[in-house]
Amino acid sequence: MSQPEWMQGAVWSEYRESALMKQALTHPSCAQTRDGLPYNNQRLEFLGDSVLGMVVTQMLYEMYPTEQEGELARRLSALVCGERLVEIARSIDLSAALILSASEEDHDGRNNASNLEDACEALIGALYLDGGFEAARQFIYQHWHGLAQAVTHAPKDAKTALQEWAQARGLPLPEYVVVEETGPAHAPLFTIEVRVKNKEAVQATAANKKLAERLAAEALLATL
Repeated sequence: MSQPEWMQGAVWSEYRESALMKQALTHPSCAQTRDGLPYNNQRLEFLGDSVLGMVVTQMLYEMYPTEQEGELARRLSALVCGERLVEIARSIDLSAALILSASEEDHDGRNNASNLEDACEALIGALYLDGGFEAARQFIYQHWHGLAQAVTHAPKDAKTALQEWAQARGLPLPEYVVVEETGPAHAPLFTIEVRVKNKEAVQATAANKKLAERLAAEALLATL
């Protein structure tokens, strides 16, 4: 299958007109249904997340034949995290193609990082169903391969680094606590507090708990 034209940049052609692509771009706030089922990008996001993880895992396995499982896992985590998805989404001008409710539009939904992250994963899911595995693989390789090459050493995620910092000083492991959950059901925000003995606790807010924990760990590490 030839590479869709829009993969070269922000050029939305035949794939944008497909039903699956429209669904991938439809935010849950639109509350649409098709055949009695919700018509938004949440299910495609779920699928795209798995396809992205599988393709990037194989890519890293081939690129770094001497690295062990832990090193490859850290690379994978850094490449499929929310920030990378948002970075890719912005690079292809995905925000301009989002289908939002009036309320979400009024609340700057096009620039919402969580919306861009979800839509990027959903887009991959739509590509997989519309064009097969190869179409999804080509898109992922085009946009993630360069990122994978740019890092010469396997990155250490913030939570691991903070844990090692505490252990090296004989301190208990860091503790992560949800202190607040706000926002609507389709776009929740979690505030996580990370605590380390003898250090001032630090909080961070994000669209999911995992990201909020990592951001909190990064913020605490910056103070140490």
